Amino acid sequence: MTPSDEINEELLKAWAKEKVLGVAHRQRLLREKRTEAVMPCLQRVLEAFSQESLGTQHFASMTGSGHDDYGRELIDRVFARVLGAQRAAVRLQLVSGTHAIAAALFGVLRPGDQLLSVTGRPYETLEEVIGLRGSDQGSLMDFGVLYEELSLDIDGRINFISLEKFLEIPRKMIFIQRSCGYSWRPSLSIDCLEEICARVHHSQPECVCFVDNCYGEFVEEREPCEVGADLIAGSLIKNLGGTIVPTGGYLAGRSDLVEQACCRLTAPGIGINAGTGFDLNRVILQGLFLAPQMVAEALIGADLVAGVFEELGFMVQPSTNEERHDVIQAVQLGDPLALQVVCKAFQRSSPVGAYLDPLPASMPGYENDLVMAGGTFVDGSTSEFSADAPLKPPYNLFVQGGTHHSHIQIGLIRALCDLVKAGFLDLPQTG
Repeated sequence: MTPSDEINEELLKAWAKEKVLGVAHRQRLLREKRTEAVMPCLQRVLEAFSQESLGTQHFASMTGSGHDDYGRELIDRVFARVLGAQRAAVRLQLVSGTHAIAAALFGVLRPGDQLLSVTGRPYETLEEVIGLRGSDQGSLMDFGVLYEELSLDIDGRINFISLEKFLEIPRKMIFIQRSCGYSWRPSLSIDCLEEICARVHHSQPECVCFVDNCYGEFVEEREPCEVGADLIAGSLIKNLGGTIVPTGGYLAGRSDLVEQACCRLTAPGIGINAGTGFDLNRVILQGLFLAPQMVAEALIGADLVAGVFEELGFMVQPSTNEERHDVIQAVQLGDPLALQVVCKAFQRSSPVGAYLDPLPASMPGYENDLVMAGGTFVDGSTSEFSADAPLKPPYNLFVQGGTHHSHIQIGLIRALCDLVKAGFLDLPQTG
């Protein structure tokens, strides 16, 4: 059909609702599996709270530099336990996951050190941090850090044969991006991370295995530090913030490496021993408590997005019969207008800013214009239902987050209706 064809609105909505709810019904066993996975993750959080004797006195924050802030120190210990790390630093002063990753890179690496990315080209916002784009901004390359990257196989997986060859050169750090980012590839499983770390440490025991852990927390039973990662970083407006933490990030891993990263965040001599919590300690802890359930809802929503679009003939990554290793679902829409139609539908289904019309625009740290649907209570939160895409072929949409799968259902129903109206889908004839 074409956009000009007359459409029966009532029949259109009924068809879209039947399509989405039908997929949801067929996925009920998978939904039960996601829900059952909440308990062991939540048990881990509760045990960490109990072992650290969490009390209401820890909700208060110190002002100023935040010296001797018992609440902050408890939060660090709780996150370390949950993430299986020697030490953790949870800081609202970290403005994003990219900031946390940059603090780790600049904190650990020195001029002349070798940095190797084993997951191909990193996420766009790290290109300027490394020095792959831009100039004279104080990137790693500006400071004399040497960078190489190992391309992924044609199917988007780690090339272990090539990795062995790349490890013939002494490396200070191996960078591993767990999530797919804006790439059309599978996200890395914990088992794959374990194999990477084992091979690296066997070849170069002193080499630091650093994992960008964004979007992967609580998706599998184990976390990267439990399988050999020396250092990890992530954002609190993603999985571990439970949809309610307003900002911040975390670093976790070996004690000396976390301290070095914190020396970059604050200053040498201060390191991990400062940083007020702005009286948000309770929110951070409550967000962590909610996180296992919120991650499960996001996974249920991702399953639904994949199932609906796959049935309509679109390519999706991962497909509905593949294991998930993060909360991101990619859909290849193949047309820039279709991309904007779906984002607009999701935005109109959002609790905040539903009246806004998502338009492609530039964004700091990104090479291409982005179109984003993010009517979230926390600005930029990707633990809440949201979607975004770089405006470049083949026009892949990346969907993530969600506090309840019913919200994703509402957004999908609207998106299908709008795709039909725009001529990208045919409404089945009913006579």
